Amino acid sequence: MRKFLEEFRAFALRGNVMDMAVGVIIGGAFSGIVTSLTDNFINPVLNICTGHESYSLQDAAGFLSSFLSSVVNFVIMAFILFCLMKLVNKAAGMGKKKEEPKAPTVKTCPFCKSQIPLEATRCGHCTSHLEEAEAAPAAEAGAD
Repeated sequence: MRKFLEEFRAFALRGNVMDMAVGVIIGGAFSGIVTSLTDNFINPVLNICTGHESYSLQDAAGFLSSFLSSVVNFVIMAFILFCLMKLVNKAAGMGKKKEEPKAPTVKTCPFCKSQIPLEATRCGHCTSHLEEAEAAPAAEAGAD
């Protein structure tokens, strides 16, 4: 049962599943804005242009307040979704251990710039002696 729950958690918190859920919720909230825009601005303008209906100033204020209400609803929904996603991402990261960076096991040859083992005293690619190359910059720095 524990393995099943771990697999479900891994599935539910996977990036593309969460992105799809956010997209569906934001899409639904945005459709409210589009519906409000159509009902409160486009349809009244079309009704006035065709002479089908006339509106008072009070009606226009009602249309504007209804549209602004749907915009505020969208912003609140997006903010709540943002906060929930931050919590989910934090919860998903709690179970993972941070990996400490490993000590380097290779170094770069100063002559041919190839990767060689850290313990090497001679480059396997260009066969240069590495002790001389490491001591040479120090000697050059002292000569200045």
